[in-house]
Amino acid sequence: MLEVLGLAADEESVYREMLAAPAGGVEALAARLGMTETRVREALDRLVDLDLLTPSRDSTGGLRAVSPDVGLDTMIRRQEAELARRQAELASSKAAVARAVAEYAHLRPNTETEQAERLVGLDAIQDRLEILTRGLTEECLSIIPGGAQSQRSLDASRPLDEEAMARGVHLRAVYQDSARNDGPTLAYAQWTTDRGGLVRTSPVLPPRMLIFDRRTALVPIDPENSRLGALCTSSPGIVASLVSLFEQTWETAVPLGADHRLRPDDGITAGDRELLRLLASGLTDEGAGKRLGVSVRTVRRQMAALMERLNASSRFEAGLKAAQRGWL
Repeated sequence: MLEVLGLAADEESVYREMLAAPAGGVEALAARLGMTETRVREALDRLVDLDLLTPSRDSTGGLRAVSPDVGLDTMIRRQEAELARRQAELASSKAAVARAVAEYAHLRPNTETEQAERLVGLDAIQDRLEILTRGLTEECLSIIPGGAQSQRSLDASRPLDEEAMARGVHLRAVYQDSARNDGPTLAYAQWTTDRGGLVRTSPVLPPRMLIFDRRTALVPIDPENSRLGALCTSSPGIVASLVSLFEQTWETAVPLGADHRLRPDDGITAGDRELLRLLASGLTDEGAGKRLGVSVRTVRRQMAALMERLNASSRFEAGLKAAQRGWL
């Protein structure tokens, strides 16, 4: 039950037993739980590290279990602080990548300069993708925002991905949550996982990127204007920043096989929370929909459902009530 908080099965069993029957030492605990003393000691050490056990004031050298309402709340707060730290790192990585890519925006089309090449036109980009994919030896990392992908894009990617995975190349891809609602895109993602690739989804994603063997990266020069083309770079600094951005995005994404609609204890999905956050930050329905990879109609329908759940007559009131519930 407490695995979501980082507790292993042994640790949860020992913690529960300490709450139910605090008397007795390691030997008694091991006997009651049917565990070895070594396992019990390891669990006790971990519980002390997590502040779920603290020195007893009644017995020298003994331990007492911290009540769940205090101990588990401390763990939640610790996870919230860690999430805030990761989000700050993610924002910093995004800014670094944006600055780095901007430095190369002046490159002449399809000419290589200082480990970077500006590619203009779908044919130029496809040619470079074919070369990079066939040269893969270990892994390909990709972030694919925008929800539904065009059939032309899926058809162009399939033979390259299939050939790479057949050679044992590891593929990891992060799609937008809204891709789950598009039949062809979802089918392609499932096709990838059937062949050993790993796919996750997230409500909001950084700009599109492809990273080949952690040595070369392909990113749009301007995510808002695809006509400007793509930047292909092997600059170690830029590639390292993009890899860091990918890994941070991957950590918070949900595996394709998991039910991303399951609601946590606070009763709100990640997509609902992200929509509220985007609208609260001042984005229009159109802007929020673009970030989430969904239509304006979907944004308005989702917001209407949230207002109904919050019993709010206006979006302003919905924002206040959402903040009161800790949804923002």
